[in-house]
Amino acid sequence: MLGKRKRVVLTIKDKLDIIKKLEEGISFKKLSVVYGIGESTVRDIKKNKERIINYANSSDPTSGVSKRKSMKSSTYEELDRVMIEWFNQQKTDGIPVSGTICAKQAKFFFDALGMEGDFNASSGWLTRFKQRHGIPKAAGKGTKLKGDETAASEFCGSFQEFVERENLQPEQIYGADQTGLFWKCLPSRTLTLETEQSTSGCRSSRERIIIMCCANATGLHKLNLCVVGKAKKPRAFKGTDLSNLPVTYYSQKGAWIEQSVFRQWFEKYFVPQVQKHLKSKGLLEKAVLLLDFPPAHPNEEMLSSDDGRIIVKYLPPNVTSLIQPMSQGVLATVKRYYRAGLLQKYMDEGIDPKIFWKNLTVLDAIYEVSRAWSMVKSSTITKAWKKLFPGNEENSGMNIDEGAILAANLATVLQNTEECEHVDIETIDQWFDSRSNDSSCQVLADSESAEDQTKAAEQKPSSKSRKTELNPEKHISHKAALEWTENLLDYLEQQDDMLLSDKLVLRRLRTIIRKKQKIQNNKNH
Repeated sequence: MLGKRKRVVLTIKDKLDIIKKLEEGISFKKLSVVYGIGESTVRDIKKNKERIINYANSSDPTSGVSKRKSMKSSTYEELDRVMIEWFNQQKTDGIPVSGTICAKQAKFFFDALGMEGDFNASSGWLTRFKQRHGIPKAAGKGTKLKGDETAASEFCGSFQEFVERENLQPEQIYGADQTGLFWKCLPSRTLTLETEQSTSGCRSSRERIIIMCCANATGLHKLNLCVVGKAKKPRAFKGTDLSNLPVTYYSQKGAWIEQSVFRQWFEKYFVPQVQKHLKSKGLLEKAVLLLDFPPAHPNEEMLSSDDGRIIVKYLPPNVTSLIQPMSQGVLATVKRYYRAGLLQKYMDEGIDPKIFWKNLTVLDAIYEVSRAWSMVKSSTITKAWKKLFPGNEENSGMNIDEGAILAANLATVLQNTEECEHVDIETIDQWFDSRSNDSSCQVLADSESAEDQTKAAEQKPSSKSRKTELNPEKHISHKAALEWTENLLDYLEQQDDMLLSDKLVLRRLRTIIRKKQKIQNNKNH
Protein backbone atom coordinates (compact mmCIF):
# COMPACT_ATOMS: atom_id res chain seq x y z
CA MET A 1 0.00 0.00 0.00
CA LEU A 2 1.38 3.39 -0.94
CA GLY A 3 2.12 5.81 1.89
CA LYS A 4 0.46 9.17 2.16
CA ARG A 5 1.99 11.69 -0.23
CA LYS A 6 3.95 14.46 1.45
CA ARG A 7 2.24 17.83 1.15
CA VAL A 8 4.11 20.11 -1.26
CA VAL A 9 3.55 23.87 -1.32
CA LEU A 10 4.62 25.37 -4.64
CA THR A 11 6.08 28.82 -5.04
CA ILE A 12 4.69 31.25 -7.60
CA LYS A 13 7.79 30.57 -9.69
CA ASP A 14 7.06 26.82 -9.63
CA LYS A 15 3.52 27.50 -10.83
CA LEU A 16 4.82 29.70 -13.65
CA ASP A 17 7.20 26.92 -14.69
CA ILE A 18 4.32 24.43 -14.72
CA ILE A 19 2.23 26.79 -16.88
CA LYS A 20 5.11 27.10 -19.33
CA LYS A 21 5.59 23.33 -19.52
CA LEU A 22 1.88 22.80 -20.04
CA GLU A 23 2.05 25.16 -23.00
CA GLU A 24 4.95 23.08 -24.35
CA GLY A 25 2.71 20.01 -24.30
CA ILE A 26 3.93 18.16 -21.22
CA SER A 27 1.15 16.04 -19.71
CA PHE A 28 -0.60 16.60 -16.39
CA LYS A 29 0.53 13.19 -15.13
CA LYS A 30 4.21 13.78 -15.85
CA LEU A 31 4.19 17.21 -14.18
CA SER A 32 2.43 15.80 -11.11
CA VAL A 33 5.25 13.25 -10.72
CA VAL A 34 8.05 15.78 -11.28
CA TYR A 35 6.70 18.26 -8.71
CA GLY A 36 5.28 15.68 -6.28
CA ILE A 37 1.73 16.99 -6.49
CA GLY A 38 -1.63 15.58 -7.59
CA GLU A 39 -2.92 15.88 -11.13
CA SER A 40 -5.87 17.89 -9.83
CA THR A 41 -3.40 20.49 -8.50
CA VAL A 42 -1.83 20.79 -11.95
CA ARG A 43 -5.27 21.24 -13.47
CA ASP A 44 -6.08 23.96 -10.90
CA ILE A 45 -2.88 25.77 -11.86
CA LYS A 46 -3.91 25.70 -15.51
CA LYS A 47 -7.38 26.94 -14.59
CA ASN A 48 -5.88 29.88 -12.64
CA LYS A 49 -3.23 30.60 -15.28
CA GLU A 50 -4.24 34.19 -15.97
CA ARG A 51 -4.49 35.10 -12.28
CA ILE A 52 -1.05 33.62 -11.53
CA ILE A 53 0.61 35.40 -14.46
CA ASN A 54 -1.01 38.72 -13.55
CA TYR A 55 0.10 38.38 -9.95
CA ALA A 56 3.67 37.55 -10.98
CA ASN A 57 3.80 40.53 -13.35
CA SER A 58 2.78 42.88 -10.54
CA SER A 59 5.48 41.54 -8.19
CA ASP A 60 9.13 42.41 -7.97
CA PRO A 61 10.89 40.05 -10.43
CA THR A 62 14.11 39.81 -8.40
CA SER A 63 12.66 38.10 -5.35
CA GLY A 64 8.87 38.04 -5.29
CA VAL A 65 7.96 35.09 -7.46
CA SER A 66 10.94 32.96 -6.41
CA LYS A 67 9.93 32.80 -2.73
CA ARG A 68 6.28 33.68 -2.39
CA LYS A 69 3.84 30.76 -2.17
CA SER A 70 0.42 32.32 -1.74
CA MET A 71 -1.55 35.04 -3.53
CA LYS A 72 -3.52 36.20 -0.51
CA SER A 73 -5.12 39.53 -1.32
CA SER A 74 -5.20 42.68 0.74
CA THR A 75 -8.25 43.84 2.71
CA TYR A 76 -8.17 46.95 0.49
CA GLU A 77 -7.52 45.40 -2.93
CA GLU A 78 -7.96 48.60 -4.94
CA LEU A 79 -5.52 50.45 -2.67
CA ASP A 80 -3.07 47.56 -3.00
CA ARG A 81 -3.24 47.70 -6.79
CA VAL A 82 -2.67 51.45 -6.89
CA MET A 83 0.21 51.21 -4.43
CA ILE A 84 2.11 48.52 -6.32
CA GLU A 85 1.64 50.46 -9.57
CA TRP A 86 3.00 53.56 -7.84
CA PHE A 87 5.89 51.67 -6.22
CA ASN A 88 6.95 50.01 -9.48
CA GLN A 89 6.83 53.39 -11.23
CA GLN A 90 9.08 54.96 -8.57
CA LYS A 91 11.43 52.01 -8.85
CA THR A 92 11.75 52.14 -12.62
CA ASP A 93 12.24 55.92 -12.44
CA GLY A 94 15.06 55.47 -9.94
CA ILE A 95 13.29 57.39 -7.18
CA PRO A 96 14.17 56.38 -3.59
CA VAL A 97 11.21 55.03 -1.61
CA SER A 98 11.43 54.76 2.18
CA GLY A 99 8.93 53.08 4.46
CA THR A 100 7.73 56.47 5.66
CA ILE A 101 7.15 57.71 2.11
CA CYS A 102 5.36 54.47 1.21
CA ALA A 103 3.02 54.74 4.22
CA LYS A 104 2.29 58.41 3.52
CA GLN A 105 1.46 57.65 -0.12
CA ALA A 106 -0.83 54.79 0.92
CA LYS A 107 -2.75 57.12 3.23
CA PHE A 108 -3.07 59.67 0.44
CA PHE A 109 -4.40 57.09 -2.04
CA PHE A 110 -6.85 55.79 0.58
CA ASP A 111 -8.32 59.29 0.98
CA ALA A 112 -8.05 60.22 -2.71
CA LEU A 113 -9.93 57.13 -3.85
CA GLY A 114 -12.73 57.87 -1.39
CA MET A 115 -12.36 54.49 0.32
CA GLU A 116 -14.20 53.66 3.53
CA GLY A 117 -12.86 51.94 6.60
CA ASP A 118 -10.37 52.38 9.42
CA PHE A 119 -7.12 52.20 7.45
CA ASN A 120 -3.83 52.63 9.29
CA ALA A 121 -0.60 52.68 7.27
CA SER A 122 1.32 51.07 10.15
CA SER A 123 4.63 49.23 10.08
CA GLY A 124 2.64 46.00 10.14
CA TRP A 125 0.70 47.01 7.03
CA LEU A 126 3.96 47.98 5.31
CA THR A 127 5.54 44.61 6.14
CA ARG A 128 2.54 42.69 4.79
CA PHE A 129 2.43 44.87 1.66
CA LYS A 130 6.10 44.10 0.95
CA GLN A 131 5.55 40.39 1.59
CA ARG A 132 2.52 40.26 -0.73
CA HIS A 133 4.54 41.68 -3.59
CA GLY A 134 7.98 40.28 -2.80
CA ILE A 135 9.55 43.68 -2.28
CA PRO A 136 13.08 43.34 -0.84
CA LYS A 137 13.92 45.14 2.37
CA ALA A 138 16.44 47.39 0.65
CA ALA A 139 13.64 48.84 -1.46
CA GLY A 140 12.03 50.36 1.61
CA LYS A 141 15.11 52.13 2.98
CA GLY A 142 15.52 54.92 0.49
CA THR A 143 17.85 52.98 -1.79
CA LYS A 144 17.80 54.45 -5.26
CA LEU A 145 16.38 51.87 -7.65
CA LYS A 146 17.06 51.98 -11.36
CA GLY A 147 15.32 50.58 -14.37
CA ASP A 148 16.65 47.36 -15.83
CA GLU A 149 19.06 48.76 -18.40
CA THR A 150 20.13 45.32 -19.61
CA ALA A 151 16.54 44.25 -20.28
CA ALA A 152 15.85 47.59 -21.97
CA SER A 153 18.88 47.25 -24.25
CA GLU A 154 18.00 43.67 -25.18
CA PHE A 155 14.40 44.62 -25.95
CA CYS A 156 15.46 47.57 -28.13
CA GLY A 157 17.61 45.23 -30.20
CA SER A 158 14.92 42.57 -30.59
CA PHE A 159 12.23 45.16 -31.32
CA GLN A 160 14.33 46.78 -34.06
CA GLU A 161 14.88 43.34 -35.59
CA PHE A 162 11.12 42.71 -35.45
CA VAL A 163 10.41 46.04 -37.19
CA GLU A 164 12.92 45.28 -39.96
CA ARG A 165 11.64 41.73 -40.36
CA GLU A 166 8.03 42.92 -40.66
CA ASN A 167 9.07 45.87 -42.84
CA LEU A 168 7.21 48.37 -40.64
CA GLN A 169 7.48 52.13 -41.06
CA PRO A 170 7.36 54.61 -38.12
CA GLU A 171 3.85 55.46 -39.33
CA GLN A 172 2.81 51.87 -38.49
CA ILE A 173 4.33 51.72 -34.99
CA TYR A 174 2.20 52.92 -32.08
CA GLY A 175 2.66 53.38 -28.36
CA ALA A 176 0.11 53.84 -25.58
CA ASP A 177 0.28 54.39 -21.85
CA GLN A 178 -2.05 55.50 -19.07
CA THR A 179 -1.80 57.83 -16.09
CA GLY A 180 -4.07 59.03 -13.32
CA LEU A 181 -5.21 62.65 -13.41
CA PHE A 182 -6.63 64.44 -10.36
CA TRP A 183 -8.56 66.84 -12.52
CA LYS A 184 -10.00 69.01 -9.76
CA CYS A 185 -6.76 69.80 -7.99
CA LEU A 186 -5.10 73.16 -7.42
CA PRO A 187 -1.61 74.06 -6.20
CA SER A 188 -1.90 74.12 -2.41
CA ARG A 189 -0.26 77.55 -2.10
CA THR A 190 -1.74 79.24 -5.15
CA LEU A 191 -5.50 79.58 -5.41
CA THR A 192 -6.39 79.20 -1.75
CA LEU A 193 -5.67 81.85 0.83
CA GLU A 194 -2.82 81.09 3.24
CA THR A 195 -5.27 81.33 6.13
CA GLU A 196 -7.35 78.56 4.59
CA GLN A 197 -4.53 76.02 4.41
CA SER A 198 -4.87 74.85 8.00
CA THR A 199 -8.67 74.80 8.07
CA SER A 200 -11.12 72.08 7.12
CA GLY A 201 -12.08 74.12 4.07
CA CYS A 202 -9.60 72.13 2.02
CA ARG A 203 -9.26 68.40 1.55
CA SER A 204 -7.28 66.06 -0.66
CA SER A 205 -8.70 65.81 -4.17
CA ARG A 206 -10.94 62.79 -4.74
CA GLU A 207 -11.72 63.69 -8.31
CA ARG A 208 -9.64 61.31 -10.42
CA ILE A 209 -9.87 60.02 -13.97
CA ILE A 210 -7.56 57.82 -16.00
CA ILE A 211 -6.24 59.13 -19.30
CA MET A 212 -4.48 57.01 -21.92
CA CYS A 213 -2.45 58.62 -24.68
CA CYS A 214 -1.80 56.77 -27.92
CA ALA A 215 0.16 57.92 -30.97
CA ASN A 216 2.45 56.55 -33.65
CA ALA A 217 6.21 57.05 -33.81
CA THR A 218 5.92 59.98 -36.24
CA GLY A 219 3.65 61.87 -33.83
CA LEU A 220 1.41 62.68 -36.79
CA HIS A 221 -1.39 60.30 -35.81
CA LYS A 222 -2.57 61.04 -32.30
CA LEU A 223 -5.69 59.09 -31.43
CA ASN A 224 -8.30 60.80 -29.28
CA LEU A 225 -7.58 60.33 -25.60
CA CYS A 226 -9.11 57.36 -23.86
CA VAL A 227 -10.64 58.60 -20.59
CA VAL A 228 -11.90 56.28 -17.87
CA GLY A 229 -13.97 57.46 -14.91
CA LYS A 230 -15.91 55.74 -12.17
CA ALA A 231 -19.37 56.98 -13.17
CA LYS A 232 -21.05 55.43 -16.22
CA LYS A 233 -22.62 58.78 -17.03
CA PRO A 234 -21.57 61.60 -14.68
CA ARG A 235 -24.10 64.26 -13.77
CA ALA A 236 -22.15 66.76 -15.87
CA PHE A 237 -22.83 64.57 -18.94
CA LYS A 238 -26.58 65.22 -18.78
CA GLY A 239 -27.83 65.87 -22.28
CA THR A 240 -24.46 64.92 -23.76
CA ASP A 241 -24.09 62.25 -26.42
CA LEU A 242 -20.94 60.32 -25.46
CA SER A 243 -20.11 59.75 -29.12
CA ASN A 244 -19.73 63.52 -29.55
CA LEU A 245 -17.10 63.91 -26.83
CA PRO A 246 -13.55 64.77 -27.97
CA VAL A 247 -12.37 61.60 -26.16
CA THR A 248 -13.45 57.97 -25.92
CA TYR A 249 -15.03 57.57 -22.48
CA TYR A 250 -15.42 54.38 -20.46
CA SER A 251 -16.42 53.71 -16.88
CA GLN A 252 -15.19 51.24 -14.27
CA LYS A 253 -14.64 51.09 -10.51
CA GLY A 254 -10.94 50.15 -10.54
CA ALA A 255 -8.02 52.55 -10.21
CA TRP A 256 -6.38 51.52 -13.51
CA ILE A 257 -7.79 50.47 -16.87
CA GLU A 258 -9.19 46.96 -16.59
CA GLN A 259 -8.78 44.18 -19.15
CA SER A 260 -12.35 44.32 -20.44
CA VAL A 261 -12.19 48.09 -20.97
CA PHE A 262 -8.79 47.95 -22.64
CA ARG A 263 -9.86 45.15 -24.97
CA GLN A 264 -13.00 47.06 -25.92
CA TRP A 265 -10.93 50.17 -26.68
CA PHE A 266 -8.45 48.15 -28.74
CA GLU A 267 -11.05 46.32 -30.83
CA LYS A 268 -13.68 49.03 -31.32
CA TYR A 269 -11.53 52.13 -31.51
CA PHE A 270 -7.78 51.55 -31.93
CA VAL A 271 -7.92 48.99 -34.76
CA PRO A 272 -10.49 50.87 -36.93
CA GLN A 273 -8.71 54.22 -36.46
CA VAL A 274 -5.31 52.78 -37.33
CA GLN A 275 -6.69 50.99 -40.40
CA LYS A 276 -8.35 54.21 -41.57
CA HIS A 277 -5.14 56.24 -41.05
CA LEU A 278 -2.85 53.77 -42.82
CA LYS A 279 -5.28 53.50 -45.74
CA SER A 280 -5.22 57.30 -46.11
CA LYS A 281 -1.43 57.14 -46.26
CA GLY A 282 -1.43 54.40 -48.89
CA LEU A 283 0.27 51.97 -46.52
CA LEU A 284 -0.46 48.34 -45.81
CA GLU A 285 -2.98 48.12 -42.95
CA LYS A 286 -0.43 46.49 -40.69
CA ALA A 287 0.75 47.87 -37.33
CA VAL A 288 2.09 47.10 -33.87
CA LEU A 289 1.09 48.69 -30.55
CA LEU A 290 3.78 48.86 -27.87
CA LEU A 291 2.54 48.57 -24.27
CA ASP A 292 3.72 48.13 -20.71
CA PHE A 293 2.86 44.78 -19.19
CA PRO A 294 0.72 45.60 -16.14
CA PRO A 295 -1.89 43.12 -14.92
CA ALA A 296 -4.63 45.19 -16.55
CA HIS A 297 -3.63 44.25 -20.09
CA PRO A 298 -4.82 41.00 -21.71
CA ASN A 299 -2.33 38.52 -23.19
CA GLU A 300 -0.78 39.39 -26.54
CA GLU A 301 -2.71 36.58 -28.22
CA MET A 302 -6.01 38.18 -27.18
CA LEU A 303 -5.19 41.52 -28.80
CA SER A 304 -5.07 41.56 -32.56
CA SER A 305 -7.21 42.61 -35.49
CA ASP A 306 -9.40 39.99 -37.18
CA ASP A 307 -6.86 39.55 -39.97
CA GLY A 308 -3.96 39.38 -37.50
CA ARG A 309 -2.13 42.31 -39.10
CA ILE A 310 -2.49 44.69 -36.16
CA ILE A 311 -0.92 43.24 -33.02
CA VAL A 312 0.57 44.29 -29.69
CA LYS A 313 3.99 43.81 -28.13
CA TYR A 314 4.74 44.16 -24.44
CA LEU A 315 7.76 45.74 -22.84
CA PRO A 316 9.63 43.67 -20.24
CA PRO A 317 9.22 44.62 -16.54
CA ASN A 318 11.09 47.59 -15.06
CA VAL A 319 11.98 49.40 -18.30
CA THR A 320 9.14 51.95 -18.45
CA SER A 321 11.28 54.93 -17.43
CA LEU A 322 13.99 53.93 -19.90
CA ILE A 323 12.22 53.17 -23.18
CA GLN A 324 8.39 53.42 -22.89
CA PRO A 325 7.75 56.28 -25.37
CA MET A 326 4.80 57.86 -23.56
CA SER A 327 6.85 57.95 -20.34
CA GLN A 328 9.63 59.94 -21.99
CA GLY A 329 7.96 63.26 -21.30
CA VAL A 330 4.73 62.87 -23.30
CA LEU A 331 2.34 62.16 -20.40
CA ALA A 332 4.07 64.78 -18.27
CA THR A 333 3.65 67.36 -21.06
CA VAL A 334 -0.07 66.62 -21.32
CA LYS A 335 -0.48 67.19 -17.57
CA ARG A 336 1.47 70.45 -17.70
CA TYR A 337 -0.68 71.79 -20.52
CA TYR A 338 -3.82 70.67 -18.69
CA ARG A 339 -2.86 72.42 -15.46
CA ALA A 340 -1.69 75.52 -17.30
CA GLY A 341 -5.04 75.64 -19.10
CA LEU A 342 -6.86 75.20 -15.81
CA LEU A 343 -5.11 78.17 -14.23
CA GLN A 344 -5.60 80.25 -17.35
CA LYS A 345 -9.31 79.43 -17.31
CA TYR A 346 -9.50 80.51 -13.66
CA MET A 347 -7.77 83.81 -14.40
CA ASP A 348 -9.92 84.46 -17.47
CA GLU A 349 -13.15 83.99 -15.51
CA GLY A 350 -11.85 86.15 -12.67
CA ILE A 351 -14.22 84.64 -10.11
CA ASP A 352 -13.72 83.53 -6.53
CA PRO A 353 -11.60 80.31 -6.30
CA LYS A 354 -14.33 78.55 -4.34
CA ILE A 355 -16.93 79.28 -7.00
CA PHE A 356 -14.53 78.38 -9.82
CA TRP A 357 -13.67 74.99 -8.37
CA LYS A 358 -17.27 74.27 -7.44
CA ASN A 359 -18.42 75.02 -11.00
CA LEU A 360 -15.65 72.92 -12.57
CA THR A 361 -17.05 69.61 -13.83
CA VAL A 362 -15.54 66.44 -15.22
CA LEU A 363 -16.92 67.48 -18.63
CA ASP A 364 -14.90 70.71 -18.41
CA ALA A 365 -11.86 68.62 -17.47
CA ILE A 366 -12.36 66.30 -20.44
CA TYR A 367 -12.42 69.21 -22.89
CA GLU A 368 -9.40 70.79 -21.18
CA VAL A 369 -7.29 67.62 -21.20
CA SER A 370 -8.31 66.98 -24.83
CA ARG A 371 -7.06 70.47 -25.67
CA ALA A 372 -3.85 69.73 -23.75
CA TRP A 373 -3.26 66.54 -25.77
CA SER A 374 -3.83 68.42 -29.03
CA MET A 375 -1.12 70.91 -28.02
CA VAL A 376 1.57 68.23 -27.67
CA LYS A 377 3.82 68.64 -30.70
CA SER A 378 4.65 65.79 -33.06
CA SER A 379 8.34 66.51 -32.42
CA THR A 380 7.81 65.85 -28.71
CA ILE A 381 6.37 62.43 -29.51
CA THR A 382 9.01 61.61 -32.12
CA LYS A 383 11.81 62.37 -29.70
CA ALA A 384 10.18 60.10 -27.11
CA TRP A 385 10.90 57.17 -29.45
CA LYS A 386 14.60 57.97 -29.84
CA LYS A 387 15.80 55.09 -27.64
CA LEU A 388 13.85 52.57 -29.69
CA PHE A 389 14.70 54.29 -32.99
CA PRO A 390 17.98 56.25 -32.50
CA GLY A 391 17.90 57.81 -35.97
CA ASN A 392 14.21 58.71 -36.04
CA GLU A 393 14.38 62.01 -34.14
CA GLU A 394 16.16 64.10 -36.75
CA ASN A 395 14.83 67.65 -36.87
CA SER A 396 12.55 66.92 -33.93
CA GLY A 397 14.16 69.02 -31.24
CA MET A 398 11.95 69.57 -28.21
CA ASN A 399 12.10 72.63 -26.02
CA ILE A 400 13.18 71.16 -22.70
CA ASP A 401 12.30 74.42 -20.90
CA GLU A 402 8.67 74.27 -22.03
CA GLY A 403 7.38 73.55 -18.52
CA ALA A 404 9.55 76.27 -16.99
CA ILE A 405 8.28 78.84 -19.48
CA LEU A 406 4.67 77.93 -18.75
CA ALA A 407 5.32 78.18 -15.01
CA ALA A 408 7.05 81.57 -15.32
CA ASN A 409 4.29 83.06 -17.47
CA LEU A 410 1.49 81.87 -15.20
CA ALA A 411 3.30 82.93 -12.03
CA THR A 412 3.72 86.45 -13.42
CA VAL A 413 0.03 86.74 -14.23
CA LEU A 414 -1.08 85.21 -10.93
CA GLN A 415 1.04 87.63 -8.92
CA ASN A 416 -1.15 90.39 -10.34
CA THR A 417 -4.37 88.48 -9.59
CA GLU A 418 -6.41 89.15 -6.49
CA GLU A 419 -5.80 86.62 -3.69
CA CYS A 420 -2.85 85.06 -5.55
CA GLU A 421 -0.12 87.64 -4.89
CA HIS A 422 1.90 85.16 -2.81
CA VAL A 423 2.39 82.68 -5.66
CA ASP A 424 5.88 82.05 -7.05
CA ILE A 425 7.41 80.13 -9.95
CA GLU A 426 8.48 77.28 -7.65
CA THR A 427 4.89 76.69 -6.55
CA ILE A 428 3.63 76.46 -10.14
CA ASP A 429 6.60 74.35 -11.22
CA GLN A 430 6.01 71.84 -8.42
CA TRP A 431 2.34 71.69 -9.35
CA PHE A 432 3.28 70.96 -12.96
CA ASP A 433 5.49 68.07 -11.84
CA SER A 434 3.41 65.02 -12.73
CA ARG A 435 5.17 62.80 -10.18
CA SER A 436 4.84 64.94 -7.07
CA ASN A 437 1.85 67.20 -7.35
CA ASP A 438 -1.04 64.76 -7.07
CA SER A 439 -0.39 64.12 -3.39
CA SER A 440 -0.13 67.81 -2.55
CA CYS A 441 -2.96 69.27 -4.60
CA GLN A 442 -6.13 70.33 -2.87
CA VAL A 443 -9.68 71.31 -3.68
CA LEU A 444 -12.12 73.24 -1.63
CA ALA A 445 -14.53 71.16 0.38
CA ASP A 446 -18.16 70.94 -0.58
CA SER A 447 -19.29 72.84 2.53
CA GLU A 448 -20.37 76.40 1.89
CA SER A 449 -20.90 79.36 4.10
CA ALA A 450 -24.30 81.02 4.35
CA GLU A 451 -22.87 83.88 2.32
CA ASP A 452 -21.85 81.51 -0.50
CA GLN A 453 -25.29 79.92 -0.53
CA THR A 454 -26.91 83.34 -0.68
CA LYS A 455 -24.74 84.31 -3.65
CA ALA A 456 -25.64 81.07 -5.41
CA ALA A 457 -29.32 81.74 -4.84
CA GLU A 458 -28.93 85.25 -6.22
CA GLN A 459 -27.21 83.92 -9.35
CA LYS A 460 -30.08 81.54 -10.16
CA PRO A 461 -32.76 83.54 -12.00
CA SER A 462 -36.40 82.99 -11.16
CA SER A 463 -38.84 81.92 -13.86
CA LYS A 464 -40.38 85.39 -13.82
CA SER A 465 -37.11 87.22 -14.31
CA ARG A 466 -36.10 84.68 -16.97
CA LYS A 467 -39.16 85.53 -19.06
CA THR A 468 -38.33 89.22 -18.80
CA GLU A 469 -34.70 88.65 -19.82
CA LEU A 470 -35.72 86.59 -22.83
CA ASN A 471 -37.66 89.56 -24.23
CA PRO A 472 -35.42 90.94 -27.02
CA GLU A 473 -36.61 94.51 -26.32
CA LYS A 474 -35.13 94.36 -22.84
CA HIS A 475 -31.47 94.64 -21.85
CA ILE A 476 -29.94 91.14 -21.80
CA SER A 477 -28.22 90.54 -18.49
CA HIS A 478 -25.05 88.50 -17.95
CA LYS A 479 -27.13 85.96 -16.06
CA ALA A 480 -29.43 85.42 -19.03
CA ALA A 481 -26.53 85.30 -21.51
CA LEU A 482 -24.80 82.72 -19.34
CA GLU A 483 -27.94 80.61 -19.15
CA TRP A 484 -28.45 80.74 -22.90
CA THR A 485 -24.83 79.80 -23.48
CA GLU A 486 -25.15 76.80 -21.16
CA ASN A 487 -28.29 75.70 -23.02
CA LEU A 488 -26.59 76.08 -26.39
CA LEU A 489 -23.63 74.03 -25.16
CA ASP A 490 -26.03 71.31 -24.06
CA TYR A 491 -27.62 71.44 -27.50
CA LEU A 492 -24.25 71.10 -29.28
CA GLU A 493 -23.33 68.12 -27.13
CA GLN A 494 -26.45 66.34 -28.37
CA GLN A 495 -25.59 66.86 -32.05
CA ASP A 496 -23.35 64.38 -33.85
CA ASP A 497 -22.25 66.70 -36.65
CA MET A 498 -20.75 69.59 -34.66
CA LEU A 499 -17.03 70.32 -34.83
CA LEU A 500 -14.93 70.32 -31.67
CA SER A 501 -13.68 73.79 -32.60
CA ASP A 502 -17.28 75.10 -32.49
CA LYS A 503 -17.79 73.74 -29.00
CA LEU A 504 -14.49 75.19 -27.80
CA VAL A 505 -15.44 78.63 -29.16
CA LEU A 506 -18.69 78.53 -27.21
CA ARG A 507 -16.88 77.43 -24.07
CA ARG A 508 -14.54 80.38 -24.52
CA LEU A 509 -17.57 82.71 -24.78
CA ARG A 510 -18.95 81.22 -21.58
CA THR A 511 -15.69 82.07 -19.83
CA ILE A 512 -15.87 85.69 -21.07
CA ILE A 513 -19.49 86.05 -19.87
CA ARG A 514 -18.59 84.69 -16.45
CA LYS A 515 -15.77 87.22 -16.20
CA LYS A 516 -18.10 90.09 -17.13
CA GLN A 517 -20.61 88.88 -14.56
CA LYS A 518 -17.86 88.88 -11.92
CA ILE A 519 -16.87 92.46 -12.76
CA GLN A 520 -20.48 93.62 -12.55
CA ASN A 521 -20.99 91.89 -9.19
CA ASN A 522 -17.90 93.63 -7.82
CA LYS A 523 -19.22 97.03 -8.94
CA ASN A 524 -22.57 96.39 -7.29
CA HIS A 525 -20.94 95.70 -3.95
